Amino acid sequence: MLKNRETEMSVALSIAGSDSGAGAGIQVDLLTFAAQGVYGTTAITCLTAQNPQGVSDIHVAPAKFVIEQCRQVTKHYHPKAIKTGMLFNSEIVLAVADFLTQSSIPYVVDPVMVASSGATLLSPEAIAAVKNYLIPRATLVTPNLDEASLLLGRKAHGGEKNEAEACELAHCFGVPCLLKGGHALGDELIDTLAWPDGKTLSLKAKRIPEIDTHGSGCTLSAAITAQLALGQDLATATTLAHRYLQEAMKKPIRVAGLKHIRH
Repeated sequence: MLKNRETEMSVALSIAGSDSGAGAGIQVDLLTFAAQGVYGTTAITCLTAQNPQGVSDIHVAPAKFVIEQCRQVTKHYHPKAIKTGMLFNSEIVLAVADFLTQSSIPYVVDPVMVASSGATLLSPEAIAAVKNYLIPRATLVTPNLDEASLLLGRKAHGGEKNEAEACELAHCFGVPCLLKGGHALGDELIDTLAWPDGKTLSLKAKRIPEIDTHGSGCTLSAAITAQLALGQDLATATTLAHRYLQEAMKKPIRVAGLKHIRH
């Protein structure tokens, strides 16, 4: 007689904001976790009212409530990896950094600090908290070029300079850095994973035209987090996540007239 053997799923936690249009944030993180075969849990930092035309309103959760979500999830579900996304203000950043410091769970920082329009989303105090308390203890930080510019205190260019800038960030913060090159000019995109000791891994892809890239950074960091939860080392997790994102963008879905990433 055959017995039903149930496999225990690995669990990941996303600490991030909610996107009512489901193009980024918590919603995309959950889709990505599921696509990687990982059970997704959440701690929501803020609720946004938005669609592809913009954000009309934001409701921010108190830092104490954000941490209570984290406590309840980790107490019962025991996530193997955590990612942070939009943390919104310095109170939440500091509370999350303190919570993660007390935990031995590996975590990925997606430093959501700049909107697609180029507007800075975090206050100077919140950016300082991300730099001084959240990133230095992370397993990985995944800035795009705009976010790298804020972290470096000068403009990041990407392209041919992507590797050097990734190495500078890794050395500056003492943690591995995946510098994403999607905002650079040109058809060839280069993401560089750099370690503080100077070791690097370059991941290249061709620019995919006519696709809404909103949420691509969330997808990548969530996929890396999921792979870490599955037990992969950082280089393998990043490579697999990069491959997943490229395939998801090559076969988009059409929603409300736009081509979206197929998770």
